[in-house]
Amino acid sequence: MPSSSVTLVSKCTVYPEHKSTIKSLKLSVSDLPMLSCQYIQKGVLHTRPPLPIDSLISLLKQSLSTALTHFPPLAGRFETDADGHVHIICNDAGVEFIHAKAKHFLIRDLLSPVDVHNCFKQFFAFDGLLSYAGHFKPLAAVQITELADGLFIGCTVNHSVTDGTSFWHFFNTFAEMTKGAKKISRSPDFNRDNVFNSPVVLRVPEGGPRLTFSGDEPLRERIFRFHREAILKLKYRANNHIQKSTNGQVLDMGEILGKRSNDSWKTINGENGMDNGKKTSVLAKLLKNNVSKPLDSETGIPNSTAEISSFQSLSAQLWRSVTRARKLPSSRTTTFRMAVNCRHRLEPKLEAHYFGNAIQSIPTVASVGELLSRDLRWCADLLHKNVVAHDDATVQRGVRDWESNPRCFPLGNFDGAMITMGSSPRFPMYDNDFGWGRPLAVRSGKANKFDGKISAFPGRDGAGTVDLEVCLAPETMAGLESDPEFMQYVSGMV
Repeated sequence: MPSSSVTLVSKCTVYPEHKSTIKSLKLSVSDLPMLSCQYIQKGVLHTRPPLPIDSLISLLKQSLSTALTHFPPLAGRFETDADGHVHIICNDAGVEFIHAKAKHFLIRDLLSPVDVHNCFKQFFAFDGLLSYAGHFKPLAAVQITELADGLFIGCTVNHSVTDGTSFWHFFNTFAEMTKGAKKISRSPDFNRDNVFNSPVVLRVPEGGPRLTFSGDEPLRERIFRFHREAILKLKYRANNHIQKSTNGQVLDMGEILGKRSNDSWKTINGENGMDNGKKTSVLAKLLKNNVSKPLDSETGIPNSTAEISSFQSLSAQLWRSVTRARKLPSSRTTTFRMAVNCRHRLEPKLEAHYFGNAIQSIPTVASVGELLSRDLRWCADLLHKNVVAHDDATVQRGVRDWESNPRCFPLGNFDGAMITMGSSPRFPMYDNDFGWGRPLAVRSGKANKFDGKISAFPGRDGAGTVDLEVCLAPETMAGLESDPEFMQYVSGMV
């Protein structure tokens, strides 16, 4: 880490408070492909805690030790057995703990630029490390970076050990222990008796797999915030292509609502605008009451699974606008990849707190010409149908496909026309209260970023707000920023 930006104060190993009762866990069909991915790097920005720094560091080490007792795989190491199976050996070898300083940075300096401040990349350990390195490196690390008026807590975890669901489960537990909880609120489930447990071996080259994207391409990284009402407008457009007025005239309601996006909508239920304890605009009420529920084609009964979701609507708009900004020929094919949680898709379902990777990637493909000539509803419907169709049979088919050709996950934008959506606005990122308040912001490190990599975060204020961390080539980002169809929904900088 450059000494001009971040100064290392200390580095040590933190061990679990109690020895592991788990001996080992074999990596699954969902874990193994991540061996070629870099470690997950996510962190939270906080105000300065009301504790002397030495006391705080001591407290964080102790609470991390307690949290590791409940998550023993994170304190282990990888080992490949004689048959080629990779296991997490829960040997209590510990995780890395770093205390660093960057006291020339104020919180407002880090949050004010349009693009994500470059310094966040230095607030994480194990930069550039591939998950295969867990054979000889810790599987997790925590870096505490002091700022002039705040603190950044960066957590780095091997991607073959956790997906986003398990990552935030651990990070939340670490915060919970620091805040003073006597026991954890949600225990992880380490059972491996499921469809992802396979006898198939992944053969890797001598020395381990290679990174599947260059990692040195010029990128701009920006976070776009979308408030609930903007997302409701998108959802309305996606679910209601046309309507007829009383005189029979065809109206594009999405277009009408888009044109009204700058209107000053009055609140309902009195001047305080309170509706069941929440402030609700006329627009939100209108959208809530008037988005038509799609009907099942056979029964004619409203079908909630047929309704395109808010997030699918937002993803469709992003796909269209980024593709337009890339100025690709209409004959080209473009792909939108979305990582989905399979825990609830299996029959029987996995435990909600299953620890490990339980994700699969859903690719949706379209020609550039069709994507841009058709409306938002058409694009959103493509994404929606793929997500809804990803049921137990599809998950199992994906497992069998991998077993027939074991391989690492090809992360990257190989043809210049791909978008990869990761993370989730459902992850409890702002639950990371270490005892002095909720985080001010969530940021990630340099890991696994390339042109077209998008990560979805919940907005800090909740209520359906979504933040998209968007990584694009500089010229594509400039095109996206000048796309009025996209920018009309963006609420501003975060």
